[in-house]
Amino acid sequence: MVTTFLGELYTSFVWVPTVVLGAALALKLPTIIRMWRDPLLRAVGGLLLFACALFVSVTPSVIGWINRVTGVPNFAAPWAYSLLTAFSGAGLLLIVAWRFGLSDRSNTTRRARRWIISVYSGVIVALWVLFALADVPVERVRDLDTYYAGTPFMREEILLYLLAHTVAALITVRLIWNWVRADALHGWLRWGLTFLGAGYTLSLVFDLAKLTAVTARWTGHDLDALSTDVAPCSACLAAVLIAVGFILPHTGQYLHGRLRVRLAHHRLRPLYVLMRSVDGAGVPFLLCAAPELRLIRRETYIRDVLLPLARHLDEDLRTRAHRAALRLGCTPRRAKALAAAVAILDAIDSGRRDDGTGHPDTADLLQEIGPVSRALRHRDAIDAVRVAARSEGTGAGAAETVGAVQANSAAQVNSGPPAASSADPVRRTPPVHPAEAPRFLLPRRR
Repeated sequence: MVTTFLGELYTSFVWVPTVVLGAALALKLPTIIRMWRDPLLRAVGGLLLFACALFVSVTPSVIGWINRVTGVPNFAAPWAYSLLTAFSGAGLLLIVAWRFGLSDRSNTTRRARRWIISVYSGVIVALWVLFALADVPVERVRDLDTYYAGTPFMREEILLYLLAHTVAALITVRLIWNWVRADALHGWLRWGLTFLGAGYTLSLVFDLAKLTAVTARWTGHDLDALSTDVAPCSACLAAVLIAVGFILPHTGQYLHGRLRVRLAHHRLRPLYVLMRSVDGAGVPFLLCAAPELRLIRRETYIRDVLLPLARHLDEDLRTRAHRAALRLGCTPRRAKALAAAVAILDAIDSGRRDDGTGHPDTADLLQEIGPVSRALRHRDAIDAVRVAARSEGTGAGAAETVGAVQANSAAQVNSGPPAASSADPVRRTPPVHPAEAPRFLLPRRR
C-alpha cells in the first residue's frame, strides 16, 4: 500500500526536482560563466547540469522517446546510468575543489582530481560496453533494474553504477556533515550545507533500496517495489534538498540583506522627519528606486540638513546630557546618542543661530545618525536626560532632581534596542573564514 502510494507520487511529481535543479542552475550560471577558471564553480555547474539532465531523462515518457529515436530497446538505461555516474564524479570534484580551493596546486590535489575523472570516466565507458554485450530485448520503462537483475553483463552494469554512486555519496556525506559543525560558518551557509548533507544522505536511501531489490531478485524473492517506487521517490526528494542547499545561501543572504536595508531606512525615519521640519523639503519620491538607493538618499539628506545645524549645537548642554544619561544607567553608546538628540532638539526649539558654546564634533555626529534616530523614538528618555542636564547646569537642587528622574524615568532611558556600531548596517556582514566557508554557496559579487 505504501509503495503503491509512493509510485503514484513519483509519477505525479517527477517534474519537481527538474524545476528546482533548473532554478539552482539558472541562479549560479552567471557566476559560473564569469569565473569559469574556478574549478569549484565548474564542479558546481557540472553537478547541477548532470542532475537536471538525469531527471529529465528518467521520466517514463522521455525513456520511451529515447528508445524509439535510437531504435534500441532500453537504450535509455545506459544513458541514465552514465548521467548518474557523471553526477557522482562531479560531486567528488566539488568536494576536492571545496576542500583545497584555488590556492592549492599540490601534487596530491591534482592527483585526486585526475583519479576521480579517470575512474568515473572509466565507469561510464564500462557501462556502455556492458550494455553492448548484454541481451536486453524487452523494453522496460520502470523496472529494468530488477527485470534484468540476473541477466549476464546487465547484472554487472546495474551493480557497477550503483556502487559508483554509493561510494561518491558516502564520501560526500561524511565530509559535509564534518563541515557543518565548523564554528566559523555563517548561518545561511550552515543551512545550505545541512540541506546538501540531507540530500546526499537521502540519495543513499536510493542506493540501498535499489541494491536490496536487486539482491532479492538474485535470491529468488520479489522486492521490486523498493526499486520502482521507493528508490525514485527518495531520489526526487534528495535532488530537491540538494538544489535547496545550493539556492538557500544565495537567496537567504540576498533577502536578509534587503531586509536589513529596509530596516535601516525605517529606523532613520524619526531623524529624517525631524530634519524635514527644519529644512521643509525632504527627499523627492522615486517610484522605481531600489531600497539601497532610498537608504542612501535618506542618509545623504539627513547629513546635508544636520551639518549646518550641528555647528550651532550647545556643546556644553550635550556634555551635561551625556553625563546625565550615564548617571541614569545608560550604556556609553546610548548615552552618547541621547545626548546628541537632546542637543539637536534644543537647537531646533531655540532657533539658535549663534556659534554655540563649544566646538561640536560634527564628523562624529554625522556618522552616528542611526543611533540618534533610534534615540528619538523614546521621547520620555530624552525628556528625562534633558531635565537632569538642565538641573546640573543651574546647580540648584541638582541632586534632588536627578534622584527623582532616576526613580521615575530610568526604565524609559534604558528602553529600546542597543545602538548599532554604524549608521549603515548594510555594509557590515559577518566574517566567514575562507578555509571553512564553501565559496560555491556564497552569492556572486556585484
